Amino acid sequence: MYKRILVAVDGSKTSRGAFEAAIHLAASFGATLRAYYVVENTPMYFEAPGYDPGILQKQFVQQGKELTVELTQAMQARNVSGDVTVGEASPNDDVPTLVLKAAAHYNADLLVMGTHGRRGMQRLILGSVAERCVRQATLPVLLVPAAASHEAEAKSDKP
Repeated sequence: MYKRILVAVDGSKTSRGAFEAAIHLAASFGATLRAYYVVENTPMYFEAPGYDPGILQKQFVQQGKELTVELTQAMQARNVSGDVTVGEASPNDDVPTLVLKAAAHYNADLLVMGTHGRRGMQRLILGSVAERCVRQATLPVLLVPAAASHEAEAKSDKP
């Protein structure tokens, strides 16, 4: 059914749950999998002496490199073909826009994303990358809730 699956990853437990769902689907359907990580734009939030947004930017880049190695190894261990790519957000292209562009460029049949399931004020203030992707997507989107990641973790902790 699905030939190409793109999963958005950011290193969080929630996105790791989405990656696990995506790798399971890819293995089941014989699909190729692309994990996509976005280095977020780090604007100048504070005009304080000594504040350097470049430090945060470097941490995002380093996390992308570490995830590339980790997720590539996970795909190889499960005999799933695919790769990990990294994009960089800019003032013109935010994370949701880049994720959707990456899915289109990859000709993905399915986009898999984790969602924190925030409500109310938290969602209003923090926004939702997943929600924006769902609203703007032209392909099916599978949202994996944070609770699914925690439930799978709890099951794996049992002897």
